[in-house]
Amino acid sequence: MSSFTLSDLERIVAERAASADAGSYTASLYAKGIGKASQKLGEEAVETVIAAVSGDAKGIVSESADLLYHLVVVLGISGIKLDDVLAELERRTAQTGLEEKAARGQG
Repeated sequence: MSSFTLSDLERIVAERAASADAGSYTASLYAKGIGKASQKLGEEAVETVIAAVSGDAKGIVSESADLLYHLVVVLGISGIKLDDVLAELERRTAQTGLEEKAARGQG
């Protein structure tokens, strides 16, 4: 099992985003802004779905890694910490999925 965590990814993305490295994909994506980063996130989500529907296990792993990376980039550009997302997931585990979904509909 890997010891690499999403927190590690978040830290690395933040470091690379702050760098002046012209060869950094992360820095260039941050420079292009939320629109481009969100577009890439959407593309990776679609590619992950395609891999899943086609039963391509290696593709699911690869595309999921891309998806998680781009999600962390979008969160970072938006000023949202991964811990905030994890706290929301933790909050939702206090009730069933159907209860949580019904509560969102009443908002």
